[in-house]
Amino acid sequence: MRSAARGALAVSAGEMLEILVFLSEHPIFGEQARITLAGFDERGSAAALADPSTPHEVLNYFLTPRNRRPLLLPSLFNNPSVPEQTLATIAETATRETTEVLLSSPRVMASATILRPLLNNPNLDPEEHVRISENLSRLGVNVPAEFGTITDVEVIAWLKEHRAEVEAEEREAKPFVLLGGVDELGDEEGAVISAEALEAAKGRNEDEDERISILQKLARMNVAERIKVAMLGTREERGILIRDGSKLVSSAVLASPKLSEQEVESFANMKNVRENVLRDIARSRKFMKNYVVLRNLCNNPRTPLDLSLGLTKNLLGPDLKLLSINKNVPETLRKGAFRLFQLRTNPGGGG
Repeated sequence: MRSAARGALAVSAGEMLEILVFLSEHPIFGEQARITLAGFDERGSAAALADPSTPHEVLNYFLTPRNRRPLLLPSLFNNPSVPEQTLATIAETATRETTEVLLSSPRVMASATILRPLLNNPNLDPEEHVRISENLSRLGVNVPAEFGTITDVEVIAWLKEHRAEVEAEEREAKPFVLLGGVDELGDEEGAVISAEALEAAKGRNEDEDERISILQKLARMNVAERIKVAMLGTREERGILIRDGSKLVSSAVLASPKLSEQEVESFANMKNVRENVLRDIARSRKFMKNYVVLRNLCNNPRTPLDLSLGLTKNLLGPDLKLLSINKNVPETLRKGAFRLFQLRTNPGGGG
């Protein structure tokens, strides 16, 4: 058996792979078998993995993320024995390297089952979005009806710009966390939000149950999927995801082409968001044209002091006066607002 685990049997490549995959779970020889599989001859492996008669156990072994070898993926993706649904699952969150292999596969490009989730992959370039959309249209899929603004230039550009960060967070596989907690789960700051815990919280009233259902859906998603919802989802979903523990997800909310001025006004006033949310709002010329956003940032105790101090000069006199007596903000900010108010009301000095 030791010889088999080392791949030293006089059998065909296909038979050897089958034996090694079987041994990969062996309590004694499993580690050696996995090492042998990782370095097994690529030409022989590719031929075996392209063969429709190769056992599913072997195909599934090499499709598992930790066992994927880039040079073997074309054989796997074009093998008709690999179910389309398996490839569809891979397609939605595939890395850039795997995405490129998918796009080069004739089988993938001719399958609406695989192309639908692939269109949601954040690792696509704008040109690839267009190419997939055109293929789906030729396959009879109404892309605008099914995907809405998924191909919006703003969305594609944002995903492309943050591709490396998305991949990094996906590798870390962080759980879903909301800043400020969730009322239904005891409002514990930084608690992991699980679909199971949310299910147990249902049954109070219809409105709460509807919100919990949305939270359950989000809790089952990975970072890339939540980014899609942040950019293309509903107002209520954005209101939840702006508090996401992932900086990328909350930033994606602010990049959403569906975002309204009223939502930004609300976000600027929130005390349970990441600091980067308030900084991103303040850096946006578009958002800061709205005076309510400016005023809310200045009065929000969550806003970093260096930021709010710089913004106060843009406040009107009455709002400066109100800020100077706002006990929720730092004393330094109150004093600065009071000095500005005095200068505005008594520009000649003396005071």
